[in-house]
Amino acid sequence: MARCTITCPCCLRFKFSADEMEQRYKSKEIDKLIDKDKHLLRRQVKLLLLGAGESGKSTFLKQMRIIHGIHFEPELVIEYQHIIYQNILRGMKVLADARQKLDIPWENPDNNERAEYILNFDNRTTLDTRLFLAYAPSMYCLWKDSAIKRAFERRREFQLSDSVQYFLDNIENIARSDYLPTNKDILHARRATKGIYEFTIPINNIPFRFVDVGGQRSQRQKWFQCFDSVTSILFLVSSSEFDQVLVEDRKTNRLEESKNIFDSIVNNVIFRRVSIILFMNKTDLLADKLERRETNIKHYFSNFTACLVFGEILIVYLMYKHFYWIFFAKQNVIPENLCFIISLLLWIQKILKLYSMQLKIQFYIGI
Repeated sequence: MARCTITCPCCLRFKFSADEMEQRYKSKEIDKLIDKDKHLLRRQVKLLLLGAGESGKSTFLKQMRIIHGIHFEPELVIEYQHIIYQNILRGMKVLADARQKLDIPWENPDNNERAEYILNFDNRTTLDTRLFLAYAPSMYCLWKDSAIKRAFERRREFQLSDSVQYFLDNIENIARSDYLPTNKDILHARRATKGIYEFTIPINNIPFRFVDVGGQRSQRQKWFQCFDSVTSILFLVSSSEFDQVLVEDRKTNRLEESKNIFDSIVNNVIFRRVSIILFMNKTDLLADKLERRETNIKHYFSNFTACLVFGEILIVYLMYKHFYWIFFAKQNVIPENLCFIISLLLWIQKILKLYSMQLKIQFYIGI
């Protein structure tokens, strides 16, 4: 004979004990939470920020926070204060060392003693406000000396962060006992990303989950941990570093390194259905470099027309030569999932607004 089980809610108290009823209730609540999480995950846009070291990935993420009104926590502001102190002192130490190696004579001979004071600083030292203020007067005097300025003009010959000039130009303000970093200061602060950093920002009621991974060679093995459920890859290239070499080996051209990484990403079958957005970043620094005529473009791009001196034109050329042909040469076609964007950080809000509206951007470069 078939067995009939009554499961109407009003009869459950006769079928189950109080403990069993509580367990069933908790189980249903857990199921609801799981369903809710699944729904949120389906709506979530996961953006993986990739690129070589110092391409601007972390700055991109900081800019996202500022644009969307997400304030930096007080403890994070204090942390950035110490990072800025380190950026300035280490940067001046690099400049003083470069001046010495380049054999550039001092404008003011008294600055030789100040430079020795800076060079004796141990980079492993934790800098608090009191210690930084002790070094600040010497750094201020050194930055005013034409010898340090001449060394700075030759910075492509050695490793120097592109934020050093901004901080040294503002050292009087930073060297105050009550100094706290502004948003602009935090944007310029530089610290190599170690490990994986995630941050979610709601844009048009859609959760955008940004995943920032270190770009240095030692950090790239961690990239594969982040590939699951990726919606898009934002690949950043520092356009102004076409004449610089890597910190890691001091011989590999930085733009070539970016091209090789980009090649390994976009031609990987794993990402066949993943949107890939290429940001040619730091175009403002590139334009400044060209305006100052700090480097001979023809040395790096022999067939580049000499009369084309505008940064924007060089950007298109770089993109075409180093990235567009990665696809054209191998597949004779531009993949549908690839977007080329020439960008400054100021354009990001507009770009992401278009992205959140699910408009597909296609920018093809022709001959």
